Amino acid sequence: MRLFAILIAMILPYTSSADPSFWRHEWPNTEFSNKSIASWVEILSGGPPKDGIPALTNPRFRTVQEAAEIKPSEPVIVLKITDYPARAYPIRYLIWHEIVNDVVANTPVTVTFCPLCNSVIVFKGVVGGRALTFGVTGKLRNSDMIMYDHQTESWWQQALGVGIVGEMTGQRLEQLPVWTESFAQFSAAHADGLVMQTPQHDRPYGQNPYAKYDSSHRPFLYNGDLPPHGIAPLERVVAIDGRAWPLERLRNLGSIEEAGWRITWTGGQSSALDTAEIAKGRDVGSIRVQGPDGKDVPHDVLFAFAFHAFWPGGVWMLGD
Repeated sequence: MRLFAILIAMILPYTSSADPSFWRHEWPNTEFSNKSIASWVEILSGGPPKDGIPALTNPRFRTVQEAAEIKPSEPVIVLKITDYPARAYPIRYLIWHEIVNDVVANTPVTVTFCPLCNSVIVFKGVVGGRALTFGVTGKLRNSDMIMYDHQTESWWQQALGVGIVGEMTGQRLEQLPVWTESFAQFSAAHADGLVMQTPQHDRPYGQNPYAKYDSSHRPFLYNGDLPPHGIAPLERVVAIDGRAWPLERLRNLGSIEEAGWRITWTGGQSSALDTAEIAKGRDVGSIRVQGPDGKDVPHDVLFAFAFHAFWPGGVWMLGD
């Protein structure tokens, strides 16, 4: 917990009152008069300023064989578009950068990871025919990252892919079907796959600054209601269209077919939010969600508190 404690010490002095007038010096181009949130008090400073967590753009890639520093159990985000080689975005990099702006098959994509919610979502970076790229505001809502687009400096909720402040308020990003699996699983399935190269930043890649976070009793910078049914706030759940399946249930069953989807669990992936070294994290397994046609379906594997916060009327798929 040492690195996480350092982060908290850094964050607390910067927590500010929820007032757009306080933020205007940093966000002169954001239309604060246009918003969809009920109250500004929903937004908290996470500590770092705008771009204090540096998003990445146009990353370079290498072959699976060249990515020798990535350990077999480490989690990677897998994106496969049409006949192009699958791409792996290692969490060892996303945990420090949270956003990667890329172009795949001539399509702008934005790869996101919110460590405090464990939320991995990849969006098509186009709204109304306009290409967008994204950065990190340094602000949180329900402990979830608030992104911003570089083109209008509107603020977006990462867990929802929806604009919440500024010109793009109410606009929605298209979520792409991706999944997270171990690097060994990716390498076995995609011999011709491409792996994101190490970013040119001074970060201890492979280390987890949120050690033991996913075994905490309460989420960080979250004051909302806790999940129902006795579900632990930081238990992972698979979220699809307002439904949530506890990961432990899927681990016990291996695979299920419910609500029109087939969800499978396979062991071998380390938690990125457990031990200080990501590769040594406990095995939380990998999730794959497919429709009746066998095609991959957009989903998220996030903490239960975040699902309850953003889908308060959501359906909990607990089985019999």
